Parts: sequence; structure tokens; C-alpha cells
Amino acid sequence: MKKGHLRFSMLCWLNRSRSKKGKPAIYLRICVDGKRTEISTYQYIDPLLWDQAGHKVKGASEEAASINRQLTAMKGDIQRHYSLLVSTGQPVSVQAVRNAYQGIAETGKSLCEAFLFHNKRFADKVKAGTKSADTLKHHEVTRKKVETFIKWRYKVTDKPLKEVSFSLAPDFEHYLTTVDGISSNTAMKHVKVLKQVLKMAVEQGWLPNNPLGNFKCTYEEPERERLTMDEVVALYRKELHPRLAEVRDIYLFCCFTGFAYADVAQLTPGHVVIGIDGEKWISKAREKTQSRENVPLLPIALQIIERYKDDPVCRAKGTLFPVSTNQKFNAFLKEIAIICGINKYLTSHTARHTFATTITLEQDVPIETVSQLLGHKSIRTTQIYAKVTQKKVSNNMAHLKNKLFGDEGTFKEVGV
Repeated sequence: MKKGHLRFSMLCWLNRSRSKKGKPAIYLRICVDGKRTEISTYQYIDPLLWDQAGHKVKGASEEAASINRQLTAMKGDIQRHYSLLVSTGQPVSVQAVRNAYQGIAETGKSLCEAFLFHNKRFADKVKAGTKSADTLKHHEVTRKKVETFIKWRYKVTDKPLKEVSFSLAPDFEHYLTTVDGISSNTAMKHVKVLKQVLKMAVEQGWLPNNPLGNFKCTYEEPERERLTMDEVVALYRKELHPRLAEVRDIYLFCCFTGFAYADVAQLTPGHVVIGIDGEKWISKAREKTQSRENVPLLPIALQIIERYKDDPVCRAKGTLFPVSTNQKFNAFLKEIAIICGINKYLTSHTARHTFATTITLEQDVPIETVSQLLGHKSIRTTQIYAKVTQKKVSNNMAHLKNKLFGDEGTFKEVGV
């Protein structure tokens, strides 16, 4: 087509279906001869500050000026790529313009390239403090396993995205559980990341749809270990060497607050706030999910905080506790379990599960409240931690027994 025969335009608009912290995303729409495509600018703005007619951010604030400069630069780059396609006589379409702007050859992206792009974006979010470094490590492990699988299954070093089909998911899961020898649950976590990468490829316009979109990741619920109240008390009362006592105290703090090791390691005096009831709470965004946990501090948790307020390590680092590395923490917990006669594998995960069951649910705290305390976005996640225990069943039936029969064991005439 000749340049004069093409209709080319661009405009920015608010995509309210995509938002971050309540702010809609700004998208850029490209139109070529009546066909269009849309690209995220990765900018978010309060809808009240959006100039619908001018397709820009209103006002003279630094934020408005910065976003408008980026939108102008983005449109300028796209305009240059469009003009280059036309001037060099290449086929011009809305997808060709988008591909040229994003640096994609017409042959398309590969699966490994998509993974690198995805993880680079995720790494940027880790630097910005909005995503977890541990999650990034998991994504990198998945990327390497996908590369190894491709070499094993297809005898090539990479695979074009356009050749990816639904069978990739079950084939990858089968490889992980048989050849790589990992558990089904862990394999499914890697498949889930693979699905996320292909979803991103669709959003970037590299694929028309996600070939793994209909693959369901299934998980076998593991037996989650937790401490009984007798074991918690034994741990609390045991006299230990100072190096072990510190680890025991931090573990107990996790048991009585539900916080994970990674979050406790980052706690500072600033995270201790006065709650709605006038008592001390801990308020902190979870390292793993960035969802906020607001937990009232029970007496034992308060005692442990008080115990370390003058600790030289805490003063130097500005933290609540002198937390060691995760590796040392887990190694010391093994030693503590043996000394206390607890035949269980103690980790911060067992402490979190203890909080969900022994400390809260078995004491008749509603599961909705427990979900809030754990910082879960869905109560379904809480139900994984909070399996109904025999103690909980016993408590509920004792309450029912007293309600129906009273102390003397004779049937009450309810409602009469």
C-alpha cells in the first residue's frame, strides 16, 4: 500500500478493566486502515485526573508532566516505526507497526525469549519493592526447567511461540514428575508459571490466545504439620542456651502472630501500631503477596518484642528481632525440636499453620477472621491451612451437648 492510501492514528485512553491500587491503566490504541491494537503504557492514574478529550493527564504536577512526557515519547517512537515501514516499502498493518515498535521480527518471539522478557519485567518489580525476590527465584528455576525440557522433548534449544500447543502443559508436567523426579504439586507450580508467561505473551500481542489457557493445574493437599497447644507450652517453658532461645522466641512469635519468617525478619518498631481497640498491633504487607496483615499482639508476642528491645543487633539493624539466616534458623529449629521432645519438622510454615489452627480456629476464632489475620486474599487459601482438627470438633460438640442437654445430661425442650 502507498502511504497516501493508509489511515493511521493513535490515541491514549483509560482501561478501567486493568488497574493498580484503584488507578486504571493508560493504554495506547494504534489504528491502521480501520484495524486496531492496544498496548499498555504501564502508567496508572486517578480517573479524575484524566483529560478524556485531550487524551492526557490533567494538571501541572510533576506526576502529570512525567506521564505525559512518556506518552508523547511512546507515540513518537510508534510514529517513526510506522513511517519507516512505509518509506521502505514493507507491508504495513496494525500488527506490523506494533511488532516494529516492540522489536519483534515477523517470524515472532520464541518461548525462551518470552520467559526472559517476563522475568526481566518481574525483576524490575522486585527492585521497585512490589514483588518478592523469592518468587523471582522460583520463576528463574521454572525458566531453566523449561529450557531443559525443550532440549529433552524436542531436541532443539528453543521453540517458537506460534508452535506452542495445549500438549506442552501435560508433557511438561509428565517430564517434571518422571524424568526430573519432583512432586506433582511442585510440577504444577512450574506449569502455572509457564501459563503466566504465555498469558503475558498474549497481552504483548505475540500470540492470538493462550494455548494453555484451558489447562487446569491440580494440587494434592499435603498433610500440613502443626504444633498442639501442649507442644507450644513445652516450647515456651523450656530453658535453652541463648543462641537457641532467640530462635525459639522468633518461632513462637510466628506461632502467635501467623507471620512468615521472611516477614518477621523485616519487622521494625515502626510496624508496631496502635489498633482500633487501643492495643498494640503489627501491621505489615506480606513479602510474598504484598497483601497487608494486621494482627493484634497477644501477651506472649508482646513479651518477646519487649525481650529484644535493647538487643545490640536489633538496635544496629533497626529491627524487632535478631533474626539469623533462614538456613541457620531452620537448622537451629531441628536442634530445638529434639531438645523439647517434639517429633515434628519445625519451620516457619509449621508456625504459621499452628497459628491458623491451634492458636485461633481451635479457640473458636471464625475462619473469616483468621483469613484476615493471615493476610489472605481469598478464604479458600485459609481453608488449606485450617483443616478441622479433632480438638475443634470436640469443642464444638461440647458446646452443642451443653446447649441441648445441659450439665445434668437431660434433654432440654428447645424453643418451648
